Amino acid sequence: MGRLLVLHPGDPVGAASDLVRAALAEQARPRLAVSGGSAAAVLGRVRRALGPLWRKVRLTWVDERRVPFLDPASNRGEAYRLGYLDAGDPPALELPLYLDGETAPEACGRVLAGLDEGFGGGLDVLLLGLGEDGHSASLFPGRPWPEAAVHPVEASPKPPPGRITLGLGLLASVPVAVLLALGKAKAPALGRLCKGDTALPASALPGLIVVTDLEPGDEHE
Repeated sequence: MGRLLVLHPGDPVGAASDLVRAALAEQARPRLAVSGGSAAAVLGRVRRALGPLWRKVRLTWVDERRVPFLDPASNRGEAYRLGYLDAGDPPALELPLYLDGETAPEACGRVLAGLDEGFGGGLDVLLLGLGEDGHSASLFPGRPWPEAAVHPVEASPKPPPGRITLGLGLLASVPVAVLLALGKAKAPALGRLCKGDTALPASALPGLIVVTDLEPGDEHE
């Protein structure tokens, strides 16, 4: 793991948005991958803050549940329903990880082709969350992490069981990774991450920036 920076701002969502916006603004055709949950809320601020530059962003997802778009468990669907994404204000390109009715192999094949064709096989910025168990994306501690750039997850320890996730090899190649860790329940996982616990996938991300609402030192209790 490279240098880990942990920030404790008064407005963690705003601070994470500023970090992501600044990193994207440095790119002529920025490439962003985002998780669901609190990370998706940051995406809404990023979209508004970028203004016209948003129309140059190539957007994909870090992971997705294999459920229909209208299902409340869909990361992408929830981002649209909550207004973080707006069909009337689209990015230059959006690559969903799962489309209604796809099998897992069909979704992975389509996403791999889309990453090659629309993203040059890489990304510029990650916007991640941290689970209470230490997972990021749909990469769970104690489970195998395949080398493929995108792969299915079966029998996820958190429902729903079937997912599609970007692989750790691709995630670890991204130069800017912003991870949002909100709530006291995340303190044990964040403490493990700060200690370099290699069982946590985020520990493999070089130059990781963690933004949290925890008080300084809480993660070490």
